[in-house]
Order: sequence, then structure tokens, then C-alpha cells
Amino acid sequence: MGLDEDMAGVLATFVTEAVELVEDMEQGLLLLESDPASVETIHAVFRAVHTLKGSSGMFGLDHLGGFAHVVESVLDRVRAGELDVTPELVSALLPCSDHLAAVVAGVQAGRLEATAAEVADGQVLLTHLEPFLAEVPGTGTAPVRSAGDNDPTVAAGDPVATDPVPVRWDVSVRFGPDCLRNGMDLLAFLHYLATLGSLAQVRLDTSVLPEVDEMDPESCYLGVDLVLETCADKDSIDAVFDFVREDSTIAIRAGRGQLDDLAERARAATATGHDLGDALVLSGALTARELAAARLDLGTSAPGADGESALGDLLVSRGLVLPEVVHGCLRRVGPAEPVVATAPVVGAHDGQSIRVDAVRLDKLIDLVGELVIAQASAGLRATAVGDVHLLEAHSEVMRLVEGVRESALSLRMVPIGTTFRRFERVVRDVGADLGKDVRLVLSGGDAEVDKALVDRIGDPLMHLVRNSLDHAFEDPAERGRTDKPSCGTLRLHAFHDSGNVVIEVIDDGRGLDRERLIAKAVERGLVEPDAVLTDQEAYGLIFEPGFSTAESVSNLSGRGVGMDVVRRNVAALRGTVEIESILGRGTTVRIRLPLTLAIIDGFLVGVGDSAFVLPLERVTECVELRTGASPRQCMELRGAVLPLIRLRDLFAIPGQAPGRQNVVVVEHAGQRAGLVVDVLLGEFQTVIKPLGLLFSHLQGISGSTILGNGDAALILDVGALVTRHAEQERSRQLGAA
Repeated sequence: MGLDEDMAGVLATFVTEAVELVEDMEQGLLLLESDPASVETIHAVFRAVHTLKGSSGMFGLDHLGGFAHVVESVLDRVRAGELDVTPELVSALLPCSDHLAAVVAGVQAGRLEATAAEVADGQVLLTHLEPFLAEVPGTGTAPVRSAGDNDPTVAAGDPVATDPVPVRWDVSVRFGPDCLRNGMDLLAFLHYLATLGSLAQVRLDTSVLPEVDEMDPESCYLGVDLVLETCADKDSIDAVFDFVREDSTIAIRAGRGQLDDLAERARAATATGHDLGDALVLSGALTARELAAARLDLGTSAPGADGESALGDLLVSRGLVLPEVVHGCLRRVGPAEPVVATAPVVGAHDGQSIRVDAVRLDKLIDLVGELVIAQASAGLRATAVGDVHLLEAHSEVMRLVEGVRESALSLRMVPIGTTFRRFERVVRDVGADLGKDVRLVLSGGDAEVDKALVDRIGDPLMHLVRNSLDHAFEDPAERGRTDKPSCGTLRLHAFHDSGNVVIEVIDDGRGLDRERLIAKAVERGLVEPDAVLTDQEAYGLIFEPGFSTAESVSNLSGRGVGMDVVRRNVAALRGTVEIESILGRGTTVRIRLPLTLAIIDGFLVGVGDSAFVLPLERVTECVELRTGASPRQCMELRGAVLPLIRLRDLFAIPGQAPGRQNVVVVEHAGQRAGLVVDVLLGEFQTVIKPLGLLFSHLQGISGSTILGNGDAALILDVGALVTRHAEQERSRQLGAA
């Protein structure tokens, strides 16, 4: 079934939210496995599945909503205390999250109906869930809970909790003018509301409908007032309108027939110490979203006793709560901790947080990059003219451009913890398949990196994690013989270091056998039998294509494919990989990556007619190379030997070196070196331009940039230069020996 452009856009928003909901479900299930008694986590998982089911119904995705409904029924039993969280239950629910993710991916690809394979897979999973369902005789399915479906704040035994009874809700909706233009089917809202209960009354509001000759056929002028009799709570009804909330006016209020019941619930809540807003939420008369929006308008998140009256008046004026319910409990309000809003404030306050398409951010970064280049060109012209006022104006523009650049780049920075959490499931499942007990410890997840980098580092990390599980960790019995805990520990750690982000994959397994690696390399002809290798060189052999020490091939490893992919992918991100290992104790694989792939602060140098840019965070100082200095590849710097890399010789730049040269001291992974250049040109905001596939084999160059005068300059990969020079010097010394 084809989709028009507007409907496709709305469906894309649904898919984005659905992916997040499935991820929340999976993360919550993994947390429950380690902490089965966490009521908060149980509610969070239930809310994720419940919201996914409701949103699916809005788009007519019955195959997705139907499967989510069964999963929700199981979680509802857990939430009600009828079912304990056990490893067997988690093992049955985790594949369901995979199935939901696969169905959502199908929707993203444009498949709005279930495929035969999806139906078959779903039936198998539902069969595994049957032992956890409270079956209705003759149906084999769980009954649907009729009340409290989305109210985690009302727990069993709470004084405001009551038996499920149908409630009459007055719902008033004035759809925004762009609802039809955005591809929404207004009848879908009525159809879905009817699934929650019974529509006792429906009245169409055409009061703002213009004359025919003034009507825009793509605009919506309609509203609807209806009475819904349902056992669902206000949150469930409110969630139906999530996709039109932004430009529509929505009011949901319990009917006067429920006045006594709601007022009694609210009074019972205030009697236990809750303030007015929280009492109304607990009673079901108000949603957490509505309360948060009202408190935000009042300028406070937790009104005191003097502000309760103002809050009540505001809620009544918006038609959210009947005045009798508010006035009935105002006199019994006492101080208490506020109920934390579990839903984001949307509608009038959508400006607090918005979604932005990644393509738009990329376009913004590109424009900022061009602005940086244009600003550099203007700076050269201002310097050539020599006008003081022009130079001052350019200095101010440069400051503003730098601020715009930092702000634009920060928009694309995301915590790497999101990527880390993907591996909780991997460690659990792969460890179980291998018969190994391994726990994953995450730290440093708040370290922020470029979104483009996060998307591309996932596969290398996946290879490293799976390789550690298969090769590094011993069986529980073997760990016991070596006085290790039976449960192994795999740690993912991230931190910032000198303008880079460092990701460490640390295990406490058997470690790398240096001699065995060398022997295998000699056997395959990778190194000479009499070669003398450092630890880094020996450990680096595992990154060679086809290199493996596994005795047998498994479905995880043993073919020598994976680790070479890690090094290649990290190198493509201008990063490096280092390994530290202690035999019998464990291994640390350290990935060092730049924070951003778009714009960096650079240091511009010149050699002959060529210009080079060094990442500024790698530069520690600049010194003058003494006239008549020895042609040796080192110099003394404050009592220490500093190896020298002469860029003129390295890149075969023609011409005679000037009598006065400079040394730029750079540092990478604790190693220092001096780059010999002709002239220092100062700091330079650098827009990174990729070199393309034709030049991808070049070593020591990570990209290019455009200077203010229109010339091109190469961006040097300091890490590759320092590492390559160190290896050459080591080889030269070994050859001389």
C-alpha cells in the first residue's frame, strides 16, 4: 500500500518513537533480570508497551498492536503482582522485543501489513508466552484490564485505588488547521476511542467552517465533542491525541456523573499529605502532563500552600477539572513531595524539546563550514588592507562565527552511553550460548561524541565485545581453578582525553599469549622467525586479515574475520586502536577517536609551497630548530630526547629548506615527536573535507581543508605519523643490531 508524502512524514515520526519504545522495553527487561523487585522498572516497561500498542492502533497497524497487546497483558499481571519476574519470564519477553523491533523496521520500510514470516514468528513467541497469561476459558488469551491501564502512580493498596468501573469522560477536541495537511485521518481518532469503550454521544462542531468559496480543501475546520464511557484512565485517552497535540486544542474531563467518586479520591489523596496537583493526578482527574504544563505556566514546579488556589483556578479555567473536585480538596492540602511527571510536556510547551532531522543538522554543519572558510578569506583581505576598524570588525565576526560553530557542533553531540547499552543484550545472550557467566559494567556513558561517529563505531565495538566473550573469558570451571570469580566482568568505559574520546573494552579473562601469537604469525609467514617484536607489535598481530588462534571455527569466531575490520573501521574514523594485556589477568582494547568529524581547531604550518593543518589539541608547544643543527632525527628538549619528523623529507617537497626552521611538538597516546616545518602560520578553524576513495590508501593524512585564499591544505594524522615514525626507528635499530 502506497503512502502519500504527508502520511509518510507522520508515519516516520511514529517509527522514530516506536524504536525508542522498543529500546526502552528491552533495557527495562534487562534491568529487571538483575533487579526483579524494581516496581519503577516494571511500570516503565509496561508504559513502553502500552504506548506502542496505542500508537499502533492509531495507524491501523493491527499486527503490531495485537502482538503488543498480548505482551502488555503479561506485563499487566506482573504489575498487578499476579506474576513474579523470573529469568524464564525475561527470556520469554526479550525475543518479543526483538519481534516488535523487526515489525517496526518493516513499517519503516513501508510494509503496513504483516508478512507470512512475521505472522509465523509472532505465533511462536505467543506460544512461549502462554504459560504466563491468565487465560480466558476457550480463548487462550489474557483478559484486558479495564482500568488503571496507564496509571503507575496508583499502586496496589493505595488509598485512592478502587475497583475498575466505567467512567464517563467529556472529550472536546478542536483539530488544528494543518491536521489534514499532515496526513492525519480524523475518523481514525474516533475509531480508536471506540476501542477503549463506548461512544455514548458524538457532536461535530462546525462553528468555524467558512463559506464554500473561502474554504481551503487541505485545511481542517472541524471539532468534535463526545462522551466516552470507558474503564481506561485519563492517561490512556490523552495518549490517543499525541500525534495532533501540537496544533490542536484538547480537553478531557470526567463527567459530572463521576463527580462524587473523583472528589472522594482527591480528598483521600490530600488526606495522605499530597498537594492539590498530585492529588488530582492520583485520583485520575488530571494527567501528569497537564499538571506539569500548568505548573510551568505558574512559574513553579511545586506550588506551596499559597499557590494551590492559583493552580486550581488555572486547571478549572482550562476545562481540565471540574471546580467541585478542586474546591472539595483545597482545604485539606498539605505539603508533600510532588509526583514526578512521567510524560513530556507537549503542546503549548513543545519548545522545551524538539526533534530535528539529522539531515538538517548535517546541512547546518556544512553551511557553518562554508561560513568558516568565508570568514578566513575575509580575514586575509582585512589584513592586506590594514584598516584598523576593518580588522576590529573582522575580529568580532570571527568570535561570533566561532560561537556559531561550537553551538552547531554541540547539536550533533550525543552521549555514547546509548551505544553502550546495546551490548547488555549481546553479553547476556552470547554468554548464555557459550555457557559463560559474564556481567557487563558500563561507565563514562555521559561522554559526548559526534552523532555521525556514534553511528559508525557500533560495529567495531560489536566485534570487540563478541571476540572477548568467545576468546577472552574462561569457562566457570576454569576460572575457579585459577582463583577467579566464576562470573567474569566485561567493562565498557569512555572518557575524554585531549580533544579525543577514548573507548576501552576491558575484560578479566585469560589475556593474550604473546608467544603463541608470534608463533602463529611465523607459521603464516607474517613475521620472520628471528624477528624481535615489542608487546604492541605482537598484540597488533590479531588485527591482521585472516589471523586467528582459535582451534575450531564457531558461529562467533575462528575464521580470522572481525578484528581486521575493527582496525579498518576505526582508521576510517581517524582513530587508533591500542592493546594492553596481562596473561592470565585480562586484556584492554583502547580505541581513540576524534570528538567530531566535521570542524576542528587546527594549527596551520607551511613547508615550501605546501600548507598543512595539525589538530590543535595534539600540539603542545613550538620551538625553533637551532641553526646548523645535526641532521639526525632527534633533538634535545629540556633534557629529554625528542624524535624529529621532517615533513619536507616525508612528503618529498621540492626546494631548499630555509636557514631557520621550526619544530612543532605534538603528542599522541603518551608519545611525543617534533614535526620540522618551515613556517608557523598560527591557529586556524579547519573544515574537514574527505579525500575520497582515490586517496584512501595514504598514510598520515586524515583529510583536507580549504584556506581563506582558496588554496588547499592537508590535515595531518598525528597519531599515524608518530606511530609510523616509531616503528621505522625501531626497525632501523633492530637492523643495526
